[in-house]
Amino acid sequence: MGDVGEGTTTDIVAAEPRISAFDIKAFITRNLRLQPAPIVPHIVLYTGHAGSRLSRLGGMDPDAPAPYWAYDWAGGTSLARHITDHPEIVRGRRVLDLGAGSGIVAIAAAKSGATEVIAADTDANAVVAIDLNASANAVSITALHADLLLREPPTVDVILVGDLFYEESLAIRVLDFLTNCHDAGIEVLIGDPFRAPLPEEKLRLVAEYPAPDFGETAGTPGRRAGIFTLS
Repeated sequence: MGDVGEGTTTDIVAAEPRISAFDIKAFITRNLRLQPAPIVPHIVLYTGHAGSRLSRLGGMDPDAPAPYWAYDWAGGTSLARHITDHPEIVRGRRVLDLGAGSGIVAIAAAKSGATEVIAADTDANAVVAIDLNASANAVSITALHADLLLREPPTVDVILVGDLFYEESLAIRVLDFLTNCHDAGIEVLIGDPFRAPLPEEKLRLVAEYPAPDFGETAGTPGRRAGIFTLS
């Protein structure tokens, strides 16, 4: 890095505009670590760390989405483990990973024999990360930048959802969409560490796994996370 001279803090911040979409792929491969995922070590993911400087992806944009896709979340990690342990859930079927983040659940589905896997997220940077993570795991996934909650039920057999019940208003939208999909004959599986907005009264618990969650430091005991279907 070159000398910044006598510039003020404001000058330094202004010199780091938001990274262009063309450079997101290079940024991820240079600044994140490709490492095994917790409790599913056969899956490797580009993962954020203290030196990643992920704030550069948003630059000066106050509305830039947080890079949630760059970290481990208990619900998605546990759902990926559940799919790995029970590949018959997805084998020979068309699968949608809704709110895919890093794509860990989609990758688990592809590795477990799904015939088609779509990973959808509203964060364009997550979609780039999904493509990179899929390549790193030698699987084929269609990464889709879209808010599918605004659409009709997709043409898939199974919808997998990790960690989308973290905020009340979003949880309501997700449940409405998944209910419509379930009514249309689509199987739904949800991974979540029992967060407050999770509508447990409308779900059936089918399995539990200990897994580290977003914001927890490395080496901490795994948080209890559940796998649910719609009741």
